[in-house]
Amino acid sequence: MLEPAYQADVVVVGAGVAGLSAARRLTSAGVTTMVLEAAHGVGGRMATEKVDGFRLDRIGQLLSTAYPELRLTPGLDGLVLRPFAPGVLLHGDGRHHRALVQPGAGGARGALHAVRALASAPRPPSAPRPPRRPVAVPGRQVSVPRSRSGAPLGTAVDQARLGAALSRLAGTPAERLLSRPELPAGEALAARGLPARTIDGFLRPLLAALLCDPGLTTSSRCADLALRAFARGRLCLPEGGADALPELLARTLPPGAVHTGVRVTSVSTTSVTTAEHGEIRCRAVLVATGARAAAELLPGLRVPQFHPVTVVHHTTDEPPGTGASLLLDADLGGPVAHTAVVSHVDPSRAPAGRALVSSTVPGRPPGDVDTAVRMHLARLYGVSTARWETLAVHHTAEAVPAMRPPHDLRRPVRLLAGLYVCGDHRDTSTVQGALHSGHRASAAILADLGAGRSLHVADPLPTVPRAA
Repeated sequence: MLEPAYQADVVVVGAGVAGLSAARRLTSAGVTTMVLEAAHGVGGRMATEKVDGFRLDRIGQLLSTAYPELRLTPGLDGLVLRPFAPGVLLHGDGRHHRALVQPGAGGARGALHAVRALASAPRPPSAPRPPRRPVAVPGRQVSVPRSRSGAPLGTAVDQARLGAALSRLAGTPAERLLSRPELPAGEALAARGLPARTIDGFLRPLLAALLCDPGLTTSSRCADLALRAFARGRLCLPEGGADALPELLARTLPPGAVHTGVRVTSVSTTSVTTAEHGEIRCRAVLVATGARAAAELLPGLRVPQFHPVTVVHHTTDEPPGTGASLLLDADLGGPVAHTAVVSHVDPSRAPAGRALVSSTVPGRPPGDVDTAVRMHLARLYGVSTARWETLAVHHTAEAVPAMRPPHDLRRPVRLLAGLYVCGDHRDTSTVQGALHSGHRASAAILADLGAGRSLHVADPLPTVPRAA
């Protein structure tokens, strides 16, 4: 009896969101697809640890309701997104300032009318209170705490400039942003006439939260896309944890399509070799792993630099009074870039009666990271953190691929006929970038396979036992 010519149309190596989204599009087009994952679960860096009823994200990347691929990816229509409170909460000068974005009247959906700064929390009792000075903002007169250096958003004129800049980004098509001259984000923002205090007090902490880059070294094109999404939508989290997104994609694939605990040792245009099950023949291979693992399978593939990230999770039965806000440090006075009482954003992440506070530290963490984070959180929230319980400290050295200029946001996904690669390292280092990269890769595979017409049915998938 002759051996089958192949065992799947396409083998996808890696069950992160890029690979799973590509597999979902391929199977929807009638292409027999097998997904192989070395770990014992799907999701890659979008992992969530379950501890005593808490759901603790390993990296905790923020999503935006404005990400197009969350709407365009098949299988994600059941994803529940839990939004943060509108805008962000900035801690500067010992106080909280609410930065809000308002939809413009008559503009494109999500365009900005103004950025407003609102005093929302007192300084800790031990700190002196700065003098108050009224600041005029279009459509509203508010009182903003001032110091000699100014509030995080600056003067009314500074706020108007910022609102206009965000409004332009919100209304500019993404492809036009990608054609702009490219600079490091910090240089590009300064060149647009934004004052240093607005950049340092608002845009720097915001981009540290969105891209894990407090140094503003990211390509200005990538920063513009991130700010555009912020201006057009709401920051949010997947209900139940970051792993809800990849697990939902995996559940929409045909039974037996995803195999975990399978290590791929080599790839070619017509097969993959695994440590556990030998060779698996196919018509095309899509490498959808992280950048370093992809380069090990595909020698010569570029490996970017990375932004390391540490996420510290605490619990308390007396949560701070910031509600569902994302809290940023405008002063950059400690290791934490952003923090939130995420159980107020998504109650499913903590058991009843307990609050979950998750805080993100970009870059190399301090030696005693938990102590440093607790001290910083006490200042940010204005409460004692001495009795908070530490649930987990997750450090990921290669958490977010760096996107320093020059950065190709549309790095080719087709290496050879039959050999493809995707992931956030081929696009932007966001969930949107990972999903879009998978979209581009699946489109290239379908075009090369001629999937516009009916494909012949592949032989049955081999039996590959799922790891426990």
